[in-house]
Amino acid sequence: MADVLSDNAAPALGRPARSGADRLIWPALAFLTIFFVLPIVWFIARSAYTYPGNFALMLAKAFTSSLFVAVALRTVWISAIVTLFSLLLAYPVAYTLVQTRALRFTLIIICVVIPYFTSIIVRTYSWMIILGNKGVVNNLLISFHLIDHPLKLMYNTTGVVIGMTYVLLPYFVLTLFSTMKGIDMRLLQAAHGMGASKTYAFGKIFLPLSMPGIVSGVLIVFILAMGFFITPALMGGPQDVTMAMLIQRNVEVTMDWAQACALSLFLLVITLVIYAVYCRYTDLDRMLGK
Repeated sequence: MADVLSDNAAPALGRPARSGADRLIWPALAFLTIFFVLPIVWFIARSAYTYPGNFALMLAKAFTSSLFVAVALRTVWISAIVTLFSLLLAYPVAYTLVQTRALRFTLIIICVVIPYFTSIIVRTYSWMIILGNKGVVNNLLISFHLIDHPLKLMYNTTGVVIGMTYVLLPYFVLTLFSTMKGIDMRLLQAAHGMGASKTYAFGKIFLPLSMPGIVSGVLIVFILAMGFFITPALMGGPQDVTMAMLIQRNVEVTMDWAQACALSLFLLVITLVIYAVYCRYTDLDRMLGK
């Protein structure tokens, strides 16, 4: 009897009981190690092998070069603009999804999800057709005599921001919707019953409760935008070179492995720092829906 009591009391004394479900984490860790950690280690090792003895010096030169600083600042700026526009467009859509039911809800979800599962290249070429000098937008504006010459909507920062915002918008919408659907709407009804206006109730109740979704969406979209390649390469101009494009150019064209390694490490550090700040100042369990 004493042995049984001692066995049952073991978890309570600081020895948590382990279950077979804990072993399910091993396939995910193995996948992450093989397809994420090892490629990064190989890439750094390959770069160090290319410049034996002075690899640290080459990294220092790469980090302090004017090209690196210009491309890094431009990438951060474009990513921030895309994140801001994604937030402004995604929030009303997600809020409408929460307030809508039946057929209208289904139609909005279809409009959000179908582009999400469509190839990025297809979506980018579609916007190139829409925004081109003889595209849909310019033809309509000229036909209505609103402009005399086609607007330059392609091969510049404007085209890059439009294309990237469209591609990343579903990530923000779905992230916000997953948070908003967990908000108890009876809180707003109670506020209205006590005399609060819709605007006041939204600003004081709904918006603060949706902040975890906003922060999660900003985190996801900004990190994805930092490493974007296809849309800036197809829709941007010579002045819109991003870090991902420069990495590709250094690896395949100039064979400058030190510069490519420095850019890759910068992207990795930015991602880890943003994630660490998020975990420090927000509730990770709410992001995961716990």
